[in-house]
Amino acid sequence: MEIRDTTDEDFGVFVDTLYAAFGRFPETPAEGGGICAAYEMDRALLAVAPDGRPIGTAAAYSFELTLPGAIIVPAAGVTAVGVLPTHRRRGVLSAMMRRMLARLDARGEFLSVLLASEAVIYRRFGYGPATTTQRLTIPRHRAAFAVPRAGGAAADGSIELLRRAECGDLPAEIYDRYRRAQPGALSRPHHWWSRGAGQPPVSFAPRYLAVHRDASGVADGYASYLLDSGTLTVDEVVATDDTVFTALARFALGHDLATEVVFKHWPPDHPLRWQLADVRAAQVQPDPDWLWVRLLDVPRALTARGWFADGELVLDVDDPFRGERGRYLLTVREGKAECVPADRAPDLTLDVSDLGSLYLGGVAPSTLVRAGHVRAHGPDAASRADALFRVDRAPHCLHWF
Repeated sequence: MEIRDTTDEDFGVFVDTLYAAFGRFPETPAEGGGICAAYEMDRALLAVAPDGRPIGTAAAYSFELTLPGAIIVPAAGVTAVGVLPTHRRRGVLSAMMRRMLARLDARGEFLSVLLASEAVIYRRFGYGPATTTQRLTIPRHRAAFAVPRAGGAAADGSIELLRRAECGDLPAEIYDRYRRAQPGALSRPHHWWSRGAGQPPVSFAPRYLAVHRDASGVADGYASYLLDSGTLTVDEVVATDDTVFTALARFALGHDLATEVVFKHWPPDHPLRWQLADVRAAQVQPDPDWLWVRLLDVPRALTARGWFADGELVLDVDDPFRGERGRYLLTVREGKAECVPADRAPDLTLDVSDLGSLYLGGVAPSTLVRAGHVRAHGPDAASRADALFRVDRAPHCLHWF
């Protein structure tokens, strides 16, 4: 078996092999675009059998990830990972992932992210679930707010209704302001929007956008939605301000022709359920994992993010997939971290995948200690880790790739 880099000439073979691995056929959306339109073929791999037949694929996107403290760093989004069913359990996937991580290292990237098709696959490659999302379904007849507000916009604001096709760059501009302030959010490069690569509203699929404007007329939020057979499905609500966010939710819940409203990607910490007069009105689908994080360079990653408490921890980090193990002293003073090799006894012993879960602040270290994933040494090690890793804003990721 050979694993080789791809070029633009391999695009058709790459796509055909990927879809065959998932038992599907390539589709050309009627509106144009599609996720394949965003592939970076100079960052893709093709596994080829000895007889020359392609048997596996893997690729990476070039993203930016917002870390706690509104710090923006490059992150490789691993995607399009598949192996033909005729060649599974022969080491093809492991070989492609090993090559992929080596390539990311060579590019100087210290973080990788992905969305996992199956939860049990990627932990062994060092990825840990780092953000969750919710799906809310609210019957409209139970959608009254505990504190009524006249109109649908925030104070001194307004809402404009646009079709996706007539929005131009507006949603991209609003999203870019949002993702720069939201930990866990990924960038949406310009070519994603221009090629319609992704899910609505990035794709060209017909959608309405309720665009919120502040008192001066500046667009500061949007909700992308479609009404079908009485169900109003909101693809995403994007806003940096809670008041604007709530105004857009009120707009959706106030649509006269809807019998129910479904919010597909709702931040788990958002207070909408508490804002409703009927606290049981929102039916919550169990939190699914969304963004998975993999640290490729532990010291660089830990010193890159922002911190909100002073302290120090010794972390013993095991990376079995890459055959590496390191012990690091993490010291935080006034929001800045230093991470250096250490020979002191560890406070926490953990797998690199668990460190990926902790990295954005989506789960507390003590939770993983209680779950048996992380080993705490000493009676106060877990509580000290909780205090150090706490964040000022829960991570959330809307972007699908």
